[in-house]
Amino acid sequence: MKTSWIRAAIVALTALSHPALADEAGFLRSLRGTWSGTGTVTMRIGSSPINVLCDFETKAAGTSLAMRGSCRGLVVVHRTVSADIQATGPRYSGTYLGPSGVPSKLSGTRTGNSIDLAVRWGRKINGDHSAKMTIEKVGGNRLRLRTIDRDLKTGTDVVTSDIRLSRYH
Repeated sequence: MKTSWIRAAIVALTALSHPALADEAGFLRSLRGTWSGTGTVTMRIGSSPINVLCDFETKAAGTSLAMRGSCRGLVVVHRTVSADIQATGPRYSGTYLGPSGVPSKLSGTRTGNSIDLAVRWGRKINGDHSAKMTIEKVGGNRLRLRTIDRDLKTGTDVVTSDIRLSRYH
């Protein structure tokens, strides 16, 4: 009798874990495509934001997401940006390569249509190694990418990038 109860518990736990993986794979699949849009990037807290035009190609396979893109601003500034993210159950982790050109670590979870990530910069950015990043699906054909950093002088959060993308069809 005890063995039957243990088997039933294992089967129930296994069944519960698979829908979560399927949910993450389905969500990541919904982010696939070619995206283009505009936004602002602040290179250093306290400096003026730069208007940017960005293009991204996003691929998803199972519970992995790969974003490759570039942003252009001030006619002469052109930066390659990429992120590789993997979902393991409800947790997300991966790497981000931003304008600094130094790989950074990502970790976090998804809440609704938003992947909320802690960023561990590969070098000091705005005086420390940490920030927050969100990849938010807005409706069926829009994405919002945001990075928020803390101003160490005032203790307030500052949006350092806010990019709004639309999917090409």
